[in-house]
Amino acid sequence: MNTTNSFAQGLLFGSVVGAGLVLLLAPRAAAEARRTLTDSANSLRDATTDQYGQARRRVVATVDEVVARGAGVRNDVADAIGRGAREVERVAVSVKTVPPAREL
Repeated sequence: MNTTNSFAQGLLFGSVVGAGLVLLLAPRAAAEARRTLTDSANSLRDATTDQYGQARRRVVATVDEVVARGAGVRNDVADAIGRGAREVERVAVSVKTVPPAREL
């Protein structure tokens, strides 16, 4: 019976120590899990913010480039229209100054 008694005492002692360790470590494990989760969420937030900033800068640069090209096209068209208008005016003036053809 001595062996059985020792086994029961060991089992009881092990259970108490195990329960104590669970109570001791569980809050730490939960706190560590919360800390890890918070760190992961913060890292994700930072990465998302960085990616958003990069995308925003690329979009702004692209829009600026498109606007600049559009302004160039607008200026080229305005110049072409101006040249065309001057040519039309030159032809109109030359037609006015030509004497009328004589009839035979």
